[in-house]
Amino acid sequence: MDRSAQIIRTSLVGIVSNILLAGFKAAVGILASSVAIVMDAVNNLSDALSSVITIIGTKLSQRPADRKHPFGFGRIEYFSAIIIAVIVLSAGITSLIESVKKIFHPTQPEYTTTTLIVIVVAIVVKLVLGRYVKGKGEQLNSDALIASGSDALFDAIITLATLISAGIMLIWGVSLDGILGAIISIVIIKAGIEMLSSPVNQLLGTSIPAELTSQIKKEISEFDGVHGVFDMILHNYGPDVKIGSLHINVYDTMSAYEIHGLTRKITMQMMAHYGIIMTVGVYAIATGENKRAELQSKVMQTLIAHNDIVQVHGFYFNEKEKMLSVDVVPDITVHDDKAFVSKLIKEIQPLVPGMNVEIIVDHNYTE
Repeated sequence: MDRSAQIIRTSLVGIVSNILLAGFKAAVGILASSVAIVMDAVNNLSDALSSVITIIGTKLSQRPADRKHPFGFGRIEYFSAIIIAVIVLSAGITSLIESVKKIFHPTQPEYTTTTLIVIVVAIVVKLVLGRYVKGKGEQLNSDALIASGSDALFDAIITLATLISAGIMLIWGVSLDGILGAIISIVIIKAGIEMLSSPVNQLLGTSIPAELTSQIKKEISEFDGVHGVFDMILHNYGPDVKIGSLHINVYDTMSAYEIHGLTRKITMQMMAHYGIIMTVGVYAIATGENKRAELQSKVMQTLIAHNDIVQVHGFYFNEKEKMLSVDVVPDITVHDDKAFVSKLIKEIQPLVPGMNVEIIVDHNYTE
C-alpha cells in the first residue's frame, strides 16, 4: 500500500471511530434522557472533520501535474495540516476562555454513573485513536495526520482533566476545574502553534535536514570521476516530490561524453534513492603542469586561508577573455557581501594583473 492510501485508510479509521463514539453517546444520552450527552455526541461528529480534511487534502495532492503546476499538487497536504492546526489552536483558545471563566465563577459538577461511563469510554477511545493516528502520521511524514492525532489526544486530556477536577471537587470540595483547564489549554495552544509552524515552514522553504545532505554528498562523492560536491539546493514540492541541483568537480581531462555519462548516473541514482529530480552542473579542475593549474592552486590557497571563508570552489580562468572567476562560501559572520568581495578581489588581483577578477559569493542552503 502506497503512502497516500495509508494516509486515507488511517483517516477513515478516525472517522469511523468518531462516528461509533458519537453513536454510543447518542444512544446512552437518549436512554438516560441527557441532553448534555447527546450534544457531546454531536461534538464527536465534528471531531471527524480533521480526518475528512486530511482525506480531501491527500486526494487533491494526488492530482497529476499540469501546465500551471508542473511539479504537481503535493503541497496541498501542507494546507490540510495548516487547517487542522488552526482547528486545534481555536479549540485551545476557546478552552482557555471557558477555563478562565470557571476560575472566577466555579460551578458544582453533577455526574451520574451513566455520565461517568460515557466519559471513561470517550477518554479510552480518544487516547487509543490519537496515539494510532499520530504514530501513523510520524511514520508516513504526514503533518495532517500528526495534527489530527494530536487533536484526538488533546480531547482525551481535556476530558480526563475535567473528570479529575470533578473528583477533587466532590471529595475535598476544592474547585480545580478552571485552573487545570487553563493549564491544559495553554499546552494545547503551544502545541497548535508548533503544529502550524511545520507546514508553514515547508511552504516557505525550510532547509533540508543535514543528515540527508551529508548522505547525498557521500553517495555522489563515491562515483568515479567526482572530486567534490557543491552548491546543493533542494526544493520541496510535497512529501513525494523534490527538485534539486548541485555541482560536481571533475578533471578538465574528461570528455563531454564521459561527463554526460557520469551526470546521467548521478541523476538516476538520486531519483531511485530519494525521489529527487536532480540537475547536475560541472566545475573543471585544472590538471597537469600549466599556467591555469598553477594559478588555480595559488588562488585557492590564498582564499581558503581566510578564517571567514568556509569553502572555495568553481575556479575558472580564461586567458583569452582575460577573466578569472571563483566561488566562495563565507561563514555566518560575513554580512556585507559587497565589501567582502571587494576585499578579496584586491587580494587576488595582483596574481593576475590586467585580468578581470570575479568573486561569486555562494550561500549554504542545505546545512
